[in-house]
Amino acid sequence: MDQFRQTGFALVSDLQSLAEFLRRNVVDEIAIYLPLRSFYEHSLSAAALCEQHGIIMRFNGDIFGLKKSRSILEEFDGDHQVATYAGVTAWGPLVAKRVLDVVFSLILILSLSPLFVIAALLIKFSSDGPILFRQERLGLNKRRFPIFKFRTMVPHAEMLLAGLEKQNEVSGPVFKIKKDPRITPTGRFLRRTSIDELPQLFNVLKGDMSLVGPRPLPVRDYEGFNEDWQRRRFSVRPGITCVWQVSGRSSIPFEQWMKMDLQYMDEWSLWLDMKILARTVSAVLKGSGAA
Repeated sequence: MDQFRQTGFALVSDLQSLAEFLRRNVVDEIAIYLPLRSFYEHSLSAAALCEQHGIIMRFNGDIFGLKKSRSILEEFDGDHQVATYAGVTAWGPLVAKRVLDVVFSLILILSLSPLFVIAALLIKFSSDGPILFRQERLGLNKRRFPIFKFRTMVPHAEMLLAGLEKQNEVSGPVFKIKKDPRITPTGRFLRRTSIDELPQLFNVLKGDMSLVGPRPLPVRDYEGFNEDWQRRRFSVRPGITCVWQVSGRSSIPFEQWMKMDLQYMDEWSLWLDMKILARTVSAVLKGSGAA
């Protein structure tokens, strides 16, 4: 109370006399900004009075002080609830993004089908093992799904990883070395040209992935995360390409990579996706950052 008096504003009513004040005065709106933890009962009483008198009530929807999440009023089973979203919330743009994913991936699969056949034949006749590489990755909200790529390594390459861990050349939980002995000669060509990524267009059609979004990580890499803020990247559908891939890829430290993913999410728009796709074409042609 003493702090309020120091503001110079006139005190017209305290909480105890609020009901009587509302009965006898013209009040268009009431704003409640009391600390929820300490004044819940007082806030509840004031809110009930506003409802009884039909007076507009305003209060801060971000009662938990969240910095990145957006609050939206929703109705569920007849009740009104405040929902917080850390990702994109606009329904229209999200639908448009999905439509573009389906249309573009279909066009690319059909137009690049000869390249699919050539890549499959190169893999088949240059090394033993399957043509496609299938690995479990983490997608939207950490749902696991099988990602498809053209195989670029020797069979059972994942079983050989433990013996190479000490040679890791990048920071964080991910594993990369420039001269990975598990990669076949054909695989190096496929990686340098990013042709090995093309089967992921089928993941886009299935809905596990998008054309643009944070790259889906293997379960092994995710288990190495040590900061919860990095996990927000899983609140959107992963993509074939992203800001990280068109900005240097393998040369970018892990923590910076995670920050770039979150920046993409916070600034997302269809126009941003279009720009990233255009930059991806240029990066692929230059072979920049490929590993």
